[in-house]
Amino acid sequence: MRSLNIGASGMLAQQTNVEVISNNIANMNTTAYARRRAEFSDLLYQNIRRPGSTSADNGNIVPAGVQLGLGVKTNAVYRISEQGSMTSTENPLDIAIQGKGYFQIQRPDGTTAYTRDGSFQLSPEGQIVTHDGYPVQPGITIPQNAVQVTVNASGEVLVKLDGQVNTQNVGQLQLATFANEAGLEAIGQNLLIETPASGAPVTATPSSAGFGTVLQGFLETSNVNVVAEITELISAQRAYEMNSKVIKSSDEMMATLNQVK
Repeated sequence: MRSLNIGASGMLAQQTNVEVISNNIANMNTTAYARRRAEFSDLLYQNIRRPGSTSADNGNIVPAGVQLGLGVKTNAVYRISEQGSMTSTENPLDIAIQGKGYFQIQRPDGTTAYTRDGSFQLSPEGQIVTHDGYPVQPGITIPQNAVQVTVNASGEVLVKLDGQVNTQNVGQLQLATFANEAGLEAIGQNLLIETPASGAPVTATPSSAGFGTVLQGFLETSNVNVVAEITELISAQRAYEMNSKVIKSSDEMMATLNQVK
């Protein structure tokens, strides 16, 4: 019976849905986390009687036909790049992005990753790095005798040195954007990498046309809506149960068939 495989495909789809929802809920407090959404599509159809075919020699057209679906499959797990809320930290090295763009991070193998997590710190050499010690690109070093660090909306990093009145520019943050942000590959640690689906990065300074601004002393929170996720979780659970009932009913029907003498 086809319904056994159809019900099984539905259970697998809802299992994937629950896994996506659980990951969203688990990352509800992750800085700049973008929630995911599972997308599904129906499988191929078996044509018992094809729509539009002729039913007789005189050319009568079948108006509907008989097409039997074979279940559902997961098409994609889509990342929703919606702006999260801003939370004040009063930490001068916490930087949030308002609008489009990603910070550029140099990985240990020399490749570039991208993130919206601006919870930066200083390395022993005074370089601005991530919480894993990966340098922010382009590299910016804060002098050891700096008594104040200021990052303006355009990404200029200004420091006030001990004993001096005027500030000194020690670097310029840059942002990267992509034609298809959903095509970026997540590799963990709040990092994303470029793929053929995302397209090549376009870089510019914050506040440029098509790019966001940066906000010092703030962090972007996760865009997960817990109430919506719980609602989706309940819906997925009910759908999983209904698909299991389909399999149970099909099994009972086959048992009835086996008992016919």
